[in-house]
Amino acid sequence: QVQLVESGGGLVQAGGSLRLSCAASTSIISINAMGWYRQAPGKQRELVAGITSGGSTNYADTVKGRFTISRDDAKNTVYLEMNSLKPEDTAVYYCYAEVLRYYSSSYQRNWGQGTQVTVSS
Repeated sequence: QVQLVESGGGLVQAGGSLRLSCAASTSIISINAMGWYRQAPGKQRELVAGITSGGSTNYADTVKGRFTISRDDAKNTVYLEMNSLKPEDTAVYYCYAEVLRYYSSSYQRNWGQGTQVTVSS
């Protein structure tokens, strides 16, 4: 089982910034796509941003121009820089990583435990 450890969530005022981090902590051969989803109370989980192993990125329309996803493959870590935060960004944020482990023949998607982001108005 691959463990993804998230950090960086918290409480911030509208217009503020937060940076989320998610590190994979186990023996890994490589990581393919990585990214972030979020889930607000009473809503379905939605994709926020993703990044491929080649560095291509995609974003939800609601966060374009405000959020930036990046990765550091040497640290097996994905980041989400969130600026100009709005109350509607309040949610639990989950990272994911498609990981190829030793003694495995295929990439498997693994999830972080979730980190709460709360934006006050």
